[in-house]
Amino acid sequence: MATITERIVVMARDILEANPEGVRYSELVRQIQSRDDKLKHNTIHGVVWNLHEQYVDTIYKPARGLFRLTKYRSPDTDQLKDELVPKQQKKIKEEEFYEPFADWLVNDVEECTKAIALGGSCFRDKWGTPDVIGKRETKRSDIIQAPIEIVSAEVKPDTSQLVTAFGQACAYCLFSHKSYLVISDKSPDDEIARLDALCQVFSIGLVLFDADNPKDPQFVIRSRARFQQPDLFYANRYMKHVEGELFS
Repeated sequence: MATITERIVVMARDILEANPEGVRYSELVRQIQSRDDKLKHNTIHGVVWNLHEQYVDTIYKPARGLFRLTKYRSPDTDQLKDELVPKQQKKIKEEEFYEPFADWLVNDVEECTKAIALGGSCFRDKWGTPDVIGKRETKRSDIIQAPIEIVSAEVKPDTSQLVTAFGQACAYCLFSHKSYLVISDKSPDDEIARLDALCQVFSIGLVLFDADNPKDPQFVIRSRARFQQPDLFYANRYMKHVEGELFS
């Protein structure tokens, strides 16, 4: 007759087996309790919270609060095996998300008073061009007048290009007061957690969205961009390329 602890461990393994990307602690507890409602929450917690330490050869934590079977771990990193990373079911052009995000910056979160889709090679250098760029300026009726702020964004629905996208968002800090990294909500949880931590270190905003639905991407802020002073030499240099469209 299996003990309560053994039953909980078996259920936890079954749930992790069915979810290669991993399962967060609260969801793991919820699913175990849904399988046997006679189990008390504290009892499940007492078994689950350190599974990765009890069964170090078979269970590990790739990020805070996320449990995953070691069989799904890449042999070279703590991340998910490449073949298990979710792929987009249909090819949607990245550019289809630029205008929706520009509108979202202006109308939903009001980070900008004007934003435009850019992308391509408008800035004509190897540091890249933001996919979306906007400005925030005070109204003439405002009592307190503030300087113009430049907001840039890198939009990346491709979950295999997250590190590159983060580097681009960092580069935009050279000429922007705020920079956003916008990635698919289908990205592996552990990579989202790493990017969240990095974005907070570098004051970059992190936004998740539905990369399968350009008509209604459902942008959600994971962490908001914080103001930082750009290099005004580069800010003025790059803004010349969009002066007519963004500042007219």
